[in-house]
Amino acid sequence: MAVHAVRSPTTQLPSGISGNLSPSNRNPNAVIRFGYGSSKRNRLVSLSASLREGDGRGKESSVRAVEVKKILEDSPLLPKPLSSNQLAETVSNGSRVRVAYQGVRGAYSESAAEKAYPNCEAVPCEEFDTAFEAVERWLVDRAVLPIENSLGGSIHRNYDLLLRHNLHIVGEVKLAVRHCLLANHGVKLEDLRRVLSHPQALAQCENTLTRLGLVREAVDDTAGAAKQIAFEDLSDAAAVASAKAAEIYGLNIVAEDIQDDTDNVTRFLMLAREPIIPGTNRLFKTSIVFSLEEGPGVLFKALAVFALRQINLTKIESRPLRKNPLRASGGLKYFDYLFYVDFEASMADEVAQNALRHLEEFATFLRVLGSYPVDTTML
Repeated sequence: MAVHAVRSPTTQLPSGISGNLSPSNRNPNAVIRFGYGSSKRNRLVSLSASLREGDGRGKESSVRAVEVKKILEDSPLLPKPLSSNQLAETVSNGSRVRVAYQGVRGAYSESAAEKAYPNCEAVPCEEFDTAFEAVERWLVDRAVLPIENSLGGSIHRNYDLLLRHNLHIVGEVKLAVRHCLLANHGVKLEDLRRVLSHPQALAQCENTLTRLGLVREAVDDTAGAAKQIAFEDLSDAAAVASAKAAEIYGLNIVAEDIQDDTDNVTRFLMLAREPIIPGTNRLFKTSIVFSLEEGPGVLFKALAVFALRQINLTKIESRPLRKNPLRASGGLKYFDYLFYVDFEASMADEVAQNALRHLEEFATFLRVLGSYPVDTTML
């Protein structure tokens, strides 16, 4: 019996979604957005608000904000928004591959994209969903998105999006996360009263931040926190972000390597519209998702198809089956789950093919998400 990939229909963008990416509307500091109006999740104060008259911060602060805006707008490091009209030119003229990531300039995801695809054009996206959609709509060539962290665990949202969209995993990249405490120039450590960053980054620096007595304030992402510190010219607050974010937004690194655990590594997936052809000339990993009937020993039976063939499992994750979260069996109702599994084998190996043929005999659903080379580096 041949192993098949069960595909869900391509996600259609709602009619009310706006994505004005035409060349006439380019803003060097823009990110790709597919959202309804203004995003409630974006906690950054808009530049227009920060520069309006009578904001109570004084002339010097306004001048500082204007200077920061000028630096960021003139910076060649900041990508321009992508238009669908540009795709044909990108393919035909041999220019750099375009890679979507979630966040703003200076995010760890941007560094992962540049590690995965050196010399690429990294394209910032406001949400994880947007990055998936940008690849599907041919606005970019690839996406690089986080899937798990050695301290914080799995990124559940991206597991759900892998099933919702029809993209393929074509690679992985691991990035060591080194957090820094960033503040505006002239601000001393003793001046700080609060710190802004992504909740996971704040948790990863818990001991250092407690010792410094700083009040935590959660925002959408680490680089976004650095951007807010610079744009609002805050003198009592710092951001937990990367050294690269400090360079981009003109901030001073008050302290380096403030994470509690040095073994802080995030694994990212490289996504594309088409799968790669798996090989056997190097170490490969295969990612699948499946569901099972309810019953004693069913999950054991599913995992046994790998154990019997000496195939090593590197990851197993369960997620609710969203459309049918409850299943009736024997007069009782059970939670229904999808199981995501990574195993060390290439789909070019006969042993892996046999394992999935065996699993398909009793799985109610099975999809191969990708078979791709393993990243053996940790930096």
